[in-house]
Amino acid sequence: MLKKIKKYSEVIKETLDYNLKKNKKVVLMGLGVDDPKGIFGTTLNLHKKYKNRVFDLPTAENGFTGFALGLSINGMFPVITHQRVEFSLLAFEQFVNQIAKWNFMTGGKVSNPMIIRLIIGRGWGQGPQHSQSLEILFSHIPGVNVLTPSTPQSVRGLFNSSFKEKKPTIIFEHRWLHETYGNSPKLNYFTKIGKAKILKSGSDITLVGFSYSVINCLESAKILKKFNISAEVIDLQSLRPLDINTILKSAKKTKNIIIVDNGWSFYGISAEISAQVAEKLCNLKNLKIDRLGNKNTPMPSTKSLAKLCYVNPYDIVVSAEKMLNKKFKNLKKFKLKEYYADQPNKNFLGPF
Repeated sequence: MLKKIKKYSEVIKETLDYNLKKNKKVVLMGLGVDDPKGIFGTTLNLHKKYKNRVFDLPTAENGFTGFALGLSINGMFPVITHQRVEFSLLAFEQFVNQIAKWNFMTGGKVSNPMIIRLIIGRGWGQGPQHSQSLEILFSHIPGVNVLTPSTPQSVRGLFNSSFKEKKPTIIFEHRWLHETYGNSPKLNYFTKIGKAKILKSGSDITLVGFSYSVINCLESAKILKKFNISAEVIDLQSLRPLDINTILKSAKKTKNIIIVDNGWSFYGISAEISAQVAEKLCNLKNLKIDRLGNKNTPMPSTKSLAKLCYVNPYDIVVSAEKMLNKKFKNLKKFKLKEYYADQPNKNFLGPF
């Protein structure tokens, strides 16, 4: 039976709808969940279908995040949506000192399951305060799951699995992914939390990505294939817990690994993975490791600066060229158009 091709945002909406219907203890809330565009289409009209369980909230991020914790420890299953990861920083104390530690501080007697949706990523002149990918801040904290679905299939499976968890789960959604399409599995499809997925097998080099950087890795693999380079592409899917074993197995095979960050590489997810690979494979001869990420600067607003700031598939291929000690002919023809720096495509005309 063929799987249906659906939009990433549509799959999120379907999965939320499915779990709201299945479990009357689920509540969906956050700024804009009942807006005409419904958080990039992911919550559109759900407030009409579940009038008492899908609702907007005041602009008080710290307060309503604490409210969600209260609901959770009293038997409800809240799903909070922050339209920007930056907005959630106003509630960071709640994440670090309350939500992540509640089960630990009660000696395991009280669980506080919930899902926190954080929208990340650049686009359309959003600039330094609304374009960041801050996964590393939340991944640093014990006591929570941190997930980064990159495809409609993984977003279905990871959301469904998160509704089964007894601990809080943070799901990062890159805004450019909401408009992407892919295979959509059945409504009750599950993806194991803490397990990476090999999207493409290869033998010459390993490309590791998460969230939107997976799209860049896959595009890079296509370009590398034109130069007879076989790239293995790994989608982390989960940052905490991290499936380091899948990465190590691939690195042992190819002996060349590039980790592509969604955000800054300094102190980033790619830095952590690079460190673990170097530590655990320190005796592997000829092992080469590189990590790529955004320039170590606040995110720019203009296209002219954005094209210098963000990692793109061409950058990954250049890194691979150096790592493999190759010289790819006419590589510059694969440089992406300037609009890509601030728009995933020409039809993307606004952040909402």
